[in-house]
Amino acid sequence: MSPDMALRVYSTRLLGQDSQLVLHGGGNTSMKTTATDVLGDEVDVLCVKGSGWDMGVIEAAGLPAVRLDPLRRLSALDELSDEDMVNFLRTNLLDSSAPNPSVETLLHAFLPHKFVDHTHANAILSLTDQPDGESICRDLYGDQMGIVPYIMPGFDLAREAAQVFEAQPDVEGLIALKHGIFTFAETAREAYERMIEMVSRAEERLSNGRKSVFSQSALPASTIAAADVAAIARGACAIRNDATGESGKRFVLEYRTGPDLLSYVNGNDLGRYSQIGVATPDHIIRTKGWPLVVPHPTEGKSDEFKSQIIDAVSAYAARYHAYFERNNTRQAEAKIELDPIPRVVLVPGVGLFGVGATHKDAAIASDIAEATIQTITDAEAIGTYQSISESDMFDLEYWSLEQAKLGRGSEGPLAGHVTVVTGGGGTIGSAIARAFSKTGSEVAILDVDADLAQAAADGIGVSATAVGCDVTDGASVRAAFDQICETFGGVDIVVSNAGAAWQGKIGEVSDGLLRKSFELNFFAHQTVAQNAVRVMRHQGMGGVLLFNVSKQAINPGLDFGPYGLPKAATLSLVRQYALDHGGEGIRANAVNADRIRSGLLTDEMVASRSVARGVTESDYMSGNLLGREVTADDVAQAFVHSALGMKTTANVTTVDGGNISAILR
Repeated sequence: MSPDMALRVYSTRLLGQDSQLVLHGGGNTSMKTTATDVLGDEVDVLCVKGSGWDMGVIEAAGLPAVRLDPLRRLSALDELSDEDMVNFLRTNLLDSSAPNPSVETLLHAFLPHKFVDHTHANAILSLTDQPDGESICRDLYGDQMGIVPYIMPGFDLAREAAQVFEAQPDVEGLIALKHGIFTFAETAREAYERMIEMVSRAEERLSNGRKSVFSQSALPASTIAAADVAAIARGACAIRNDATGESGKRFVLEYRTGPDLLSYVNGNDLGRYSQIGVATPDHIIRTKGWPLVVPHPTEGKSDEFKSQIIDAVSAYAARYHAYFERNNTRQAEAKIELDPIPRVVLVPGVGLFGVGATHKDAAIASDIAEATIQTITDAEAIGTYQSISESDMFDLEYWSLEQAKLGRGSEGPLAGHVTVVTGGGGTIGSAIARAFSKTGSEVAILDVDADLAQAAADGIGVSATAVGCDVTDGASVRAAFDQICETFGGVDIVVSNAGAAWQGKIGEVSDGLLRKSFELNFFAHQTVAQNAVRVMRHQGMGGVLLFNVSKQAINPGLDFGPYGLPKAATLSLVRQYALDHGGEGIRANAVNADRIRSGLLTDEMVASRSVARGVTESDYMSGNLLGREVTADDVAQAFVHSALGMKTTANVTTVDGGNISAILR
């Protein structure tokens, strides 16, 4: 890596890691340099941020080199379609396998400076998102910065920016109204320092002459808990199958709150300032044009709130349909309507919820919503917040080059679902968590050993979260499910897996040991299932309860009464849940496994049981009809199968390689 490229990567990361400047793939940077092509010729190139790369973690590979001279010749054209622009950029890449250059590549190319930086700084947006934003910026920056009117990114914006610069060749940067800021220089350091200087000046301007904003509504003192609001909102935002009423697509929600955020959502005029539009066009593909605002959820009135939020989502969808129809008629080629579900939900007295196809998407929506709230707050404090027009928002939302940034691949069968696994830090539990993660589900891993839970979550990645939880403690279970609702919005599948195998002759075992086993191997399953049902009822989308029972429930083992008796009771519990809650779309199934190496069946126990039966350890572990050892991954796949069996309940799946004595009669 050349010194210039190292500096380009370094300063790009500095910008990208500051959330006041850049969020989730927004912004871009570039550097003009030379490179050697396959013929050995040295050519001028523009190394510009590639689509899909995040400035905060960018590598040199995220700044693909494009031949510069052909790009500059494009400035002589009167017009250039998006399709032709993208094709031209790709055909001039030095490496055909490199990512697509940024949609703002031509703006970087048309400027003469070696280093160009671009961000969507919140402070700049607060100044430009005003009816008199241009005047504010001219008063603040004078001749140091050129002012570019709002134009959709692409060729037209690049050409306009070049013309503004040519008229003022001494400027240190450009303010793109309702869009962001560009700074440029001959060194990476100077371009970066100019960015910081100009944004800092905007922040100073916002700190002066502020007026009071967001007079507060008088809300009831009591509010439904955020976890319950999350589950209710998640159910309301699901896309239902018109024929069956079942949820055809589920979304994940993430909860945010805090003093500044609550001041915003509790404002009397929330219905005005929250509905004006996006802070910068780059956000619309993540948040849509406006958030959903719902009534305050008063404690003790959850059914009323549920009805209100269902109506609010329906009204939002109707508004979105009308917005699409109005603007689609302007298009030379008709667009296909995106889903009409909000991506941000504002709840007075509670906070906000980001909505997304995955937890990552929901978190991005939440981040952008918080940045928008800051931008609007500062804009209203010095004037009146104003976004781009509705037609401009539509053009950006349905712009193919913006939609391509989302990079949607094929979804797994449980995409948008949330799976909870108890005992998730153990051998079987972690295998179950991994298996569900591979289906596209978000996974909450519960374990009494928080470190084990975290290790299991770390092994999966961003789609998993760890929760320390003692399933024998009702308060701990309640807190865990509330945390899951605040993290993911709710619960769809619960694998009640936690357990331990105590031994002893039933006529000799102490009451204390037997009660201890029942607490973990029976009552804990009941506590977990009850909390799951509570959340599933709020969502109104049904759900799946899965229980790790055991072959012991059917085929008791010698001296295993302390373990087998509560497992037999748990098998009856499964059937009772299937019976009592099937009408609510909640299914309950069991998996009966046998001889799985884990924290229950340790190597020491395998050795002990092998001796007791007079067989080798290998023969003991493969002592089944298939003659093969059954693994934790086999058990995990059985649970996934049970979750996917959409019309199966009260079912028991046996995973033991074949044990005639343990078959159901």
